[in-house]
Amino acid sequence: MTEQPPQDEINIWHRRFAVICNNSAWELTQKPERTTAEGRELLYLAYAAAYHWSKVGTALNHARAEVLLAHALSLSGDGELAMQYARSALAFFEAGNGEDWDLAFAHLEVSLAAATQGEDELHRLHYSLAHAQGEAIQDQEDRDIFFQELGRIPAT
Repeated sequence: MTEQPPQDEINIWHRRFAVICNNSAWELTQKPERTTAEGRELLYLAYAAAYHWSKVGTALNHARAEVLLAHALSLSGDGELAMQYARSALAFFEAGNGEDWDLAFAHLEVSLAAATQGEDELHRLHYSLAHAQGEAIQDQEDRDIFFQELGRIPAT
């Protein structure tokens, strides 16, 4: 039987896998069209990132993982579960946690989940809030990234 590696080494791997899965998932979300296999991979990556962050991440990492889960689930058509993750992340960021762009993305995810569920009024409200929060992002690169993502979802 092989020996278990030390916990600090396991934690290093959890962090590496969390980052790799997170970045790979966001790359897949940016494809204009995904195959069925890519859609499945996106969900696997989002859940894997959340799992690894649950082992070594901070509350901020967990909330950002929920943003990714909400996004991946909305893109897969599961607006109900996406909304649960989006609302959880939104509550965390509305409490003043995270960077200025985190709150903008949380509103974006509520908007996208609402659109996926056909909740037009909720979608428009959070789209508008996301846009306003996006305008308040101080760093130009962060603002550009946010508005690129916002541009991928319908405004109405």
